[in-house]
Amino acid sequence: MSAAPVFSVLGAGSWGTALAILLARNGIRVRLWGHLPEEVRQLAREGENSTFLPGIPFPPGLTPTVELADAVRDADEILIAVPSHAFAAVLKSVEPLLAERTGVCWATKGLDPASGQLLHEVAEDILGPERPTAVISGPSFAKEVAAGLPTAVTVASTSHDYAKRIAGYFHSDCFRAYTSSDVIGLEIGSAAKNVMAIGAGISDGLAFGANARAALITRGLSEIMRLGLALGGKMETFIGLGGMGDLVLTCTDNQSRNRRMGLALARGLTIDQAKQEIGQEVEGVMATREIHKRARSLGVEMPITEQIERVLYEGLDPRTAVQALLDRDPRPEAG
Repeated sequence: MSAAPVFSVLGAGSWGTALAILLARNGIRVRLWGHLPEEVRQLAREGENSTFLPGIPFPPGLTPTVELADAVRDADEILIAVPSHAFAAVLKSVEPLLAERTGVCWATKGLDPASGQLLHEVAEDILGPERPTAVISGPSFAKEVAAGLPTAVTVASTSHDYAKRIAGYFHSDCFRAYTSSDVIGLEIGSAAKNVMAIGAGISDGLAFGANARAALITRGLSEIMRLGLALGGKMETFIGLGGMGDLVLTCTDNQSRNRRMGLALARGLTIDQAKQEIGQEVEGVMATREIHKRARSLGVEMPITEQIERVLYEGLDPRTAVQALLDRDPRPEAG
């Protein structure tokens, strides 16, 4: 009988820890690494992530690992779950340590803020085109995954065999993993939905009601699709788990950090005050600027994204931003 595969999970926040727990429950040996050694030692002492996922014990086979080299050495797969601004730096640190057979997948959502690239573009630049890679995304809150509640996600890779392999590692009786070849669509959906969630939080925080929220989600999906299709994504991705599914989840539930950012902005908090209150990375803040920049370069109209960027980076009053959207000229919905 062959030994269980070894996963190196890089990123010991809520999402990385939840996925590490899921993999370990599936009988996979997991090394969980975080960039703050003392926090990793705390994970090892307590046998759980008491900061982000209190009360959920680590399964046998999950080992918090302080040194990056120890985490990566001889691993069969690398799973990256760090914030998007740290993605390139982690990949550069990992690349010299990788065995030839080791694949790299990631559950990071966003764009690279230094270059504006999608993460698969960053990965190819650093790892080369021959390394098997995949992205994991879909409507999935970390606490619910760690608690074993039913969840479905998509694994996208240009290699069908690699997507199938990664999906197989995650698949369980409470976690369903579908496969796709549309890496671009899945990455755009996972990044842009965070922008719309900030908008939904602002709308709800201003008590604009359920009608406004539904309109924002629907028109937000139209924006995401326009950009994604212009970049080469596929329509079915945007009406699937990584598009509509993730968008609805993130816009409507207060487990979403991006939605909570919007709620805080509606209360008059600054971005820094809101981040301090939330206590975790809010990917949509940086993603808003990068997505709007990418859209402008392609001539893609994204009015909701534009107004959210003005709220975040120009200090525009949220009520003024909403009114600017309402004041736009009537047009065909399909336009």
